[in-house]
Amino acid sequence: MEINIPDSGLPRVVIVGSGFGGIQLAKSLKGKAFEVVLLDRNNYHTFLPLLYQVATAGLEPDAIAEPVREIFTRQPHFHFRMAEVLQIDPQHHKLDTSIGTLHYDYLVLACGSQANYYGSDELTRHALPMKTVRNALSLRSRLLENSERALELTNEQQQLEQMNIIIAGGGPTGVELAGAIAELRDIVLAKDYPELPLKHMKIHLIEGNNRLLKSMGEDSSRKAHQFLNRMGVTVHLKVMVQSYDGRVVTLSNGDTHAAKTLFWTAGVEGVLIPGLSPASVGKGNRYRVNAVNQVEGYENVFAIGDNALQVLPDYPQGLPGLAPPAIQQGQWLAKNLVSINRQEPLQPFRYVNKGVMAVIGRNRAVVELPFWHTQGFLAWILWMGVHLLLLVGFRNKASTVLNWAVNYFSYSRASRLITRFQNAPVEAVTSVSGASVPL
Repeated sequence: MEINIPDSGLPRVVIVGSGFGGIQLAKSLKGKAFEVVLLDRNNYHTFLPLLYQVATAGLEPDAIAEPVREIFTRQPHFHFRMAEVLQIDPQHHKLDTSIGTLHYDYLVLACGSQANYYGSDELTRHALPMKTVRNALSLRSRLLENSERALELTNEQQQLEQMNIIIAGGGPTGVELAGAIAELRDIVLAKDYPELPLKHMKIHLIEGNNRLLKSMGEDSSRKAHQFLNRMGVTVHLKVMVQSYDGRVVTLSNGDTHAAKTLFWTAGVEGVLIPGLSPASVGKGNRYRVNAVNQVEGYENVFAIGDNALQVLPDYPQGLPGLAPPAIQQGQWLAKNLVSINRQEPLQPFRYVNKGVMAVIGRNRAVVELPFWHTQGFLAWILWMGVHLLLLVGFRNKASTVLNWAVNYFSYSRASRLITRFQNAPVEAVTSVSGASVPL
């Protein structure tokens, strides 16, 4: 059964994924001679860089999510369908989806990334990812449930095992999550659960490299490490998680730490859709693309964002899985699609690194701009300003500002509801965009 979409007579661009790249591409094609069809398993775009704040009770999901139809209300020849893509048929230029088949003239894969457990079934079962709104809400409930369950225990050591937190991965997401959980422990949980020995609760951040924030400079890494130490986070460098049975984490150096919760931010891999040649897939389950984002072996199939393994002179391992590359690829690909339609030469993609940033907590952040680096309060102000600018929709911006202001001046978090059944598994669904620290 063919998906019911009116035929405009224009070349059809089908975009899979409403993350940063997919949304930007669709917006950049506004007013161009194309029919745009956007497919996603959710009906909203998620601002992933603030997902950790939903997980730590700082924001509600509607502050960082915008309905796709709201974004494209006034865009002609645009269609959105909530569906999961099951198979690509490149020979016949069509997709098989959960709601029917769909023909395309140009296919753009912007499906984003999912947690990579590096083949460990044990970690897949017990570690908790943070890639979607559902994940974040479940993680928030888990953090609060841990405290509720700890109240039922009489042994202090058992209480601490219930409350201790392990975070695998010292990149931007892991660092930001560790700082947010430390603030939650010291400001909110200490007030809500005075009976618990929260001053002895451990937060362990595990990083395999010799420093945190490997994608940033050494000064920023060192400052982030200092900030976390002052907040009571124990940082372990040059060591990795070897195993986790749901109760005890074993590290590669033989150390063990008892904790009922392991948050996994130690790696991601691209989301692949069956149908394309295995030869088109490279490192990290990402599609190999050329300088104009065409998937190797296919003229009318493209990939952007976390789905794309695009090697550039300054990035021999491929562009980082952040928002800026995805946004810029979406903008650039829109221009090249217009050029294809006009039978004009295509322009190779050029990535402009505008900077990177990470927030560690209240008044604490590190920012690296091309010609200026800063840390501390000023960096924190810059971080807030940039993220507000990038949020989609006035309502989301206003809601986020209000929540931040209330949290800052009241030293509290309003979003402290447990919204899942006790001990329910955290859904390990994939994301539809990549990015941790956009500029």
